[in-house]
Amino acid sequence: MVEIKTDAALEAMREAGRVVARALAAARDAAGIGVSLRELDEAARAVLTEAGARSPFLGYQPSFAPTPFPAVVCVSVNDAVVHGIPGDYRLRDGDLVSVDCGAELDGWTGDAAVSFIVGTPRPADLELVKATGEALDAGIAAATAGNRIGDISHAIGAVAEAARCGMPRDFGGHGIGRRMHEDPHVPNRGRPGRGFPLRHGLVLAIEPMLMAGGSDLYHADADGWTLRTTDGSRAAHIEHTVAITDEGPRVLTLP
Repeated sequence: MVEIKTDAALEAMREAGRVVARALAAARDAAGIGVSLRELDEAARAVLTEAGARSPFLGYQPSFAPTPFPAVVCVSVNDAVVHGIPGDYRLRDGDLVSVDCGAELDGWTGDAAVSFIVGTPRPADLELVKATGEALDAGIAAATAGNRIGDISHAIGAVAEAARCGMPRDFGGHGIGRRMHEDPHVPNRGRPGRGFPLRHGLVLAIEPMLMAGGSDLYHADADGWTLRTTDGSRAAHIEHTVAITDEGPRVLTLP
């Protein structure tokens, strides 16, 4: 069931979105050569605690996962696309890092992700992160009242195709509100003019995931969570929570 939010709910979600933005900034600021992924989680966790927010990631266990998720952020490095568990791995020069974070505040949720490079970047990684950000921007630009989900999906896919990047076939964005994952699903590929209609008060997490190589993933790690590229190519993941309004798309997870 798709829930259309009131204007008061959008304001409440904006507050949750601000917490997410601060948590992601703290994790990114903590990142550096020799820093463990666990320390990035600790930095984000401190922000959530200070804000009085709950993590929708911590303890989350969908049907595919053998155990509940043990952290407040997903940290995916290099060929890990999404769902990386922040453990004892220490960042190295040139690592490509994606951090995904959510926050629930006063019953409303925000969700966003950033990708960045630690130390000396590879030119190809810079291009991958740039293309992923452009895909997100295109998806947000298409998130206007009167359009449909397929217009967002098509806009994202067109950028990925132009950049010759792969994208996971079965992953994409989602509705968001009182829960982190709500209807409708927002594919990162699609046909314009198709799918659920966009109207004022609909809130979506839009999240392109681009891969430098093919589109195939596998659960590589024993944790049962981390998804890696089958061909070992690097990946980037950037996300915002976006409200559809009659005045245009409103990004709720900006700082």
